[in-house]
Amino acid sequence: MAPKKPVEKEKKLLLGRPSNNLKIGIVGLPNVGKSTFFNSLSGTDLANAANFPYATINPEEARIPVPDTRFDWLCEQYKPASRVPAFLTCIDIAGLTAGASTGAGLGNAFLSHVRAVDGIFQVVRAFDDAEVTHVDGDVDPLRDMGIIQTELRLKDIEWVEKALENLKRGGRALGSNNLADKAKKEEIAMTEKVYKHLTESEKDVRKGDWTNKEIDVINGLQLLTAKPVTYLVNLSEKDYIRKKNKWLAKIKGWIDENNPDRLSRMTAEEKEEELKKIGTVSSLGKITQAGYSSLDLIRYFTCGPDEVRAWTIRRGLKAPQAAGVIHSDFENKFVCGEIMNYDDLHEYGSESAVKAAGKLRQQGKPYEMADGDIAYWKAGA
Repeated sequence: MAPKKPVEKEKKLLLGRPSNNLKIGIVGLPNVGKSTFFNSLSGTDLANAANFPYATINPEEARIPVPDTRFDWLCEQYKPASRVPAFLTCIDIAGLTAGASTGAGLGNAFLSHVRAVDGIFQVVRAFDDAEVTHVDGDVDPLRDMGIIQTELRLKDIEWVEKALENLKRGGRALGSNNLADKAKKEEIAMTEKVYKHLTESEKDVRKGDWTNKEIDVINGLQLLTAKPVTYLVNLSEKDYIRKKNKWLAKIKGWIDENNPDRLSRMTAEEKEEELKKIGTVSSLGKITQAGYSSLDLIRYFTCGPDEVRAWTIRRGLKAPQAAGVIHSDFENKFVCGEIMNYDDLHEYGSESAVKAAGKLRQQGKPYEMADGDIAYWKAGA
């Protein structure tokens, strides 16, 4: 008897929209440096950086190139006429205050802006400056992080309550004999589980252990606390240079306890010449990459004398869907992909050497793309 094939483990779904065009929003209390950071990150003056709350009303948007030494090396090798790096779409969102979930401080409008993005850069103020007012009177980053966490969770609770109400209203006449009724009952049970996670456990949705069916339900709800968060600590110039601040250890402890995500340090105002002059380096590139990674985004490359380009896709995407990012015909009429990895090309030095070493692979529809793949797609007529 032939041996049984091993049962493949179900692939874990990702929280969030199934899209390759994801956006990250800059969130925080008023006057913590969000707009200044946005202007520094984007190299623009689109955002209104001012010393009063709600200087920003309408969100500003910019596409930020994601730094990548692999892309730079490929451009040196191929010397293409066109160079297109990966980008991260970043949005400056107005400051949130305590009570935002109930509409305080234009909270409903601002929380809808948070709902429209896929990930969060949370700016935390850890600098003292008498000339920059704080909406709560004094600088306390732990209190500020708690306010943002609470307001996002309270808004999620409100939205889940409404979703449950609608589901139960339509579920009163459900029987148990057909598949559609059973699926609806399952959806109600899963939504109740999310509600208990938010209310009884008092935890953010992204910190739950969810099945794929539950993740499908959560993604349909578009919850704020399901979004990944990257914390950015805004320091004074002096503290940034010496890498010391009285709040850093406490902030790290709060994040480890409440929301163990990526922690990045940043300063909002330095430009490159000033950085060189004062003897430090910018964290902006590191921050951009942190935001990109937090959204589970990876990139593959297409290379040639005409163009070297980085294509952004979500982790776990199969070859046909990755090809479809370039053009829908590549996905619909997909034949195969000739794929090598950047590390192999970097090691062997040329495509011909990679091929001679047997590292150029022909991959079909089941192939899952890896970060740093270099692809040449073949599609039918």
